[in-house]
Amino acid sequence: MIYSSGLFWVLVGLVGYTYLGYGVVLFVAIRIKRIFRSSGVPQDPDPWPSVTLVIPCYNEKSVLAEKLQNTRQLDYPSDRLTVVFITDGSTDGSQEYLRAQSDVVSLHQPVRAGKSAAENRAMQFIQTPYVVFCDANTWLNPESIKRLVRHYQDPKVGGVSGEKRVKMDGTTEAEGEGLYWKYESTLKRWDSELWSLVGAAGELVSFRTDLFEPLEEDTILDDFVQSMRIAQKGYRFLYEPEAYAMESSSAHFSEEFKRKVRIAAGGWQAMSRLGFILNPLRQPLLSWMYVSHRVLRWSIAAFALPLLLVLNAFLASQGNLYLGLLIGQGGFYVLAAKGWLDAQKGKKGIGYVPFYFCFMNYAVIAGFYRWLNKRQSAVWERAQRKA
Repeated sequence: MIYSSGLFWVLVGLVGYTYLGYGVVLFVAIRIKRIFRSSGVPQDPDPWPSVTLVIPCYNEKSVLAEKLQNTRQLDYPSDRLTVVFITDGSTDGSQEYLRAQSDVVSLHQPVRAGKSAAENRAMQFIQTPYVVFCDANTWLNPESIKRLVRHYQDPKVGGVSGEKRVKMDGTTEAEGEGLYWKYESTLKRWDSELWSLVGAAGELVSFRTDLFEPLEEDTILDDFVQSMRIAQKGYRFLYEPEAYAMESSSAHFSEEFKRKVRIAAGGWQAMSRLGFILNPLRQPLLSWMYVSHRVLRWSIAAFALPLLLVLNAFLASQGNLYLGLLIGQGGFYVLAAKGWLDAQKGKKGIGYVPFYFCFMNYAVIAGFYRWLNKRQSAVWERAQRKA
């Protein structure tokens, strides 16, 4: 019984630290840092450096006209910005459409090998000192490229990520995804201010071209792995919320679940390949941030939740404290179930937050089994999003 109660409280502490405690520690740490050093706002370079914007897309012809319009509205010197679309494997006529556009470069081969393979191939054609990647189904704010590039005046900066934003349309899918990204964006801002971002957002990410490392072609989370390998070299990877990529929410929670499971499987794959960052003797601050922000959330915490419920039920006879906690846990999951039922009807009720919390953690567990069984391909069937 002693061992059970000890394990119970260890897991309570671990889950609490993962979802709340790390954010509190970050908040305090950056407040202390500001006392001794002001981060300041970087000045615009003169002249602006040459940049290549790479847009990987697979069968995205339906959004290409809008995407081209968006790229043409970017506030960056046109003679210093090259726009490259790579459409490997597309069969919907995307390449023919893009080749008819005189102001963009179109790369295409008939074989589809996945996003990482396409990015590796695209990088062979990049001649500029900085490269920016974004998705075809996102809208970039006009100042986004400038907001990213101005940070490279600091030679310690190896990469800069923009912010992902979800278009709020009042639906439960948008509210859930938007709530998660608001929380995640806050942690990313604090990570970046303290030292370095722990994983970039693939919707909008940039880095120094000479720091690029070709990724294994089966890499699922290309943005995360690439940014962590750059950070592991001793460079900072910053977060710039004034450069953002806006996209619609998933069409339904089933589509969002498919995307979350893929990300979770990619997280397990990434952790298996980034073991060197776990060595605190090399970069102790980065190692602590990586474990706290990513490893715990992508691994132990999700499995700890059902174990906590089982242990709590076993310990309920040991006193009112454990009984009260069990009632609290039971109530939380009842609310989550109600939230799930409401979500099926397109409503947002009092069970909304518990449901989305359980939804994300279940995706982590499902992603683990998909990664373990090698059933997650790097060739991704994209989730359907609202128009």
